[in-house]
Amino acid sequence: MGFEGVEYVWLNGRIVPWKDATTHVSAHALHYGTGVFEGIRSYDGPSGPAVFRLPEHIDRLFASAAAYNLLHPFSPQQLIDATVEVVAANGMRNAYIRPLVWSGSEHLGIRVDSPIDVAILALADMGHVNAVTKENGVRATLSPYRKIHTSMIPSTAKACGQYLNSRLAIREAMARGFDSALLLNTDGTVAEGAVENLFVVRDGRFITNDARSSILMGITRDAVLGLAEDLGIETEVRALTPQDLWEADEAFFTGTASEITPIREFDDRPIGAGGRGPLTKRVQDAFDAATTGTSPTRAAWRTPVKGLAATAAAS
Repeated sequence: MGFEGVEYVWLNGRIVPWKDATTHVSAHALHYGTGVFEGIRSYDGPSGPAVFRLPEHIDRLFASAAAYNLLHPFSPQQLIDATVEVVAANGMRNAYIRPLVWSGSEHLGIRVDSPIDVAILALADMGHVNAVTKENGVRATLSPYRKIHTSMIPSTAKACGQYLNSRLAIREAMARGFDSALLLNTDGTVAEGAVENLFVVRDGRFITNDARSSILMGITRDAVLGLAEDLGIETEVRALTPQDLWEADEAFFTGTASEITPIREFDDRPIGAGGRGPLTKRVQDAFDAATTGTSPTRAAWRTPVKGLAATAAAS
């Protein structure tokens, strides 16, 4: 996820050149992690590029900011419009978008407030999951790190400092040769992946957990639940255990970056047939159609990027 080709950033109400989108080393967020963010994507399609589930992401950004009292003057609609504006300004059709709200520079201490800054970055499509991974899946392991419990820090908020928990888990898993990590919560049940929600498939049914398991309530997770309803796939929401993965017919991660990624192994034991299962493939196809607009289903999930029309290749 590099920064090549990025020319503009939306910063505190206006589009500025990339080189001018700076903050001071005294920023409160740099010292204490006092910031919240979102990960959003735009997808090209027959009708042109559009941002996927943009209002839902901005609503979650506001909820995260409220949890940490990071109050700023912008409305949800202003940030929706700003997101579309910065994607168009950079001429990006498939983009990874990062809104960020953080405590800036004025005071250094946890008892006082500093001015709040807001930025939106649009980067070239991060390519986090390639076609091979979407088909073959990933190898996951149980992390020795536990997910922060919601009684300690609001796990339903997407806050900058909280991702130290995720970074520790994923780096430890990678050091042992795995692609991803699963974290238990303090109750001893499965919370989520380092940066993904979890679904298991058993007897033709999708099973996932919810906020009671100290997870971030993912927007892609919610999309999968909606698409499962469209496809006539039964869903169940309950606590998950490692045993659920070992007994699963299929399993997959969900997230903005990961989209829908099959899990083929858990701690060196194959899940199901050890690859992408048929129900995972069905929901992947439905998700791809929803994000690109190649199907009229869930058309309301796409916010068009004004100023970037359909390309000949897309149409």
